[in-house]
Amino acid sequence: MKKALIIGGGIAGPVTAMALQRAGLEPIVCEAYEEAAAGQIGAYLTVAVNGLSALALLDAHHVVTEIGHPTATLSFATSAGKHITDMPIGGTLPDGTVTHSIKRRDMYRALNAEATRRGVRFEYGKRLIDATSTADGVRATFADGTTIEADVLIGADGIRSRTREIIDPTAPEAHFLGIYGLGGFVTDPALHRELGLRPGVYSMIFGKKAFFGYFVAPDGEIWWFANMPRTQELSAQDSASSAQWRAQLVELLSADRGPAARIVAATTDDTFVSAFNQYDMPTVAKWHNDKMVIVGDAAHAVASSSGQGVSMAVEDAVTLAICLRDIPDTAAALAAFEDRRRERVERVVAHGAETSSDKASNGLGRLLVRLLTPYFLKKAAKVGVAPLSWMFDHRIDWTAPAVTR
Repeated sequence: MKKALIIGGGIAGPVTAMALQRAGLEPIVCEAYEEAAAGQIGAYLTVAVNGLSALALLDAHHVVTEIGHPTATLSFATSAGKHITDMPIGGTLPDGTVTHSIKRRDMYRALNAEATRRGVRFEYGKRLIDATSTADGVRATFADGTTIEADVLIGADGIRSRTREIIDPTAPEAHFLGIYGLGGFVTDPALHRELGLRPGVYSMIFGKKAFFGYFVAPDGEIWWFANMPRTQELSAQDSASSAQWRAQLVELLSADRGPAARIVAATTDDTFVSAFNQYDMPTVAKWHNDKMVIVGDAAHAVASSSGQGVSMAVEDAVTLAICLRDIPDTAAALAAFEDRRRERVERVVAHGAETSSDKASNGLGRLLVRLLTPYFLKKAAKVGVAPLSWMFDHRIDWTAPAVTR
């Protein structure tokens, strides 16, 4: 039985572990933090139908469907509060499952718990420092001075991946999208009734100074996010409080009609997610060497506007497991994985970058986006999800053997 060392215990890590376990490998997950979900930022995540289909191959889709909420429809509005159109988010799986949204920390914890329940070994407080190939596999060295040896090392360590640097010291760094993300939850169920919000519909508002999205959960809680265009990255030293960010965002959103400013103002400090930078990854030329490979955001982080970050990581996990299951030579298996995945994920990254560029625009560019967006959205709504079927309709066949070219 091959031993697989997985660096990173966020989303890609536990899913990769469960996929490899099903493929007959022995996974070990090493997480830099001392506990699951520690240090994770962001309000919530979208898991599209293609990602849920891949999770179902591992019988792990319930992690999302039991905790998250169906969000099958997008509703768009202008800054003046005028409804533009409604559009589906992907399609519907044969069992009726649609795209879901789930709180980020809930998903992290649920995936870790599910992998642990299945017997996956987790090692916390293990920050990767270096990794080197050996005659029999790979040896990883951690900040606490310990080492672990395995047959293959998989970097699921996110957009600032140390594994990516080890594989290729010249690999590109994350690309700042010109957007700060913020988010939060309004726990007072009376507000959505007062504002007349539609439960279960994912509403998007093209504001004059910020982009805003929200939906109402079945229990009446309002989940929201906002994108603020900015030219400079937020520094790690920024000390602005939740109250300061909330006040700044309310001021920006007050330029628009609609519920956005009221929703943000009603968000308390304990449910407010302060500003964070949003990134994607330029093309990473080298995903693997003979014994190491990167998956998920480490290889191809996509803009959050694509709604495909989680789904791409899950697809990676399942595809990699199939390749390692069927191709005995590790180097050949890793090459086959990249061959199967690169074209698709780079297309998704490009799609996300295009949608994010609209949100990052300022001045005249932003005005043009606001004026032209209703026309293009109405045109897109007439043809439904067909233009994006390549993204949502992707399905992986677990039974189909992987082969090398």
